[in-house]
Amino acid sequence: MADHKQGEMDTTVQEKTFEGFVKASTWVAGISIGILIFLALFNT
Repeated sequence: MADHKQGEMDTTVQEKTFEGFVKASTWVAGISIGILIFLALFNT
């Protein structure tokens, strides 16, 4: 087993993945709110 050394891990892939997750979550939340407003306005 390799020795772990604090601070040497490359986290660029994890950071990009998390950035994509946050971006997708923001879009989903915005679309959901838009759909709810549409439904409230048109009483469907």
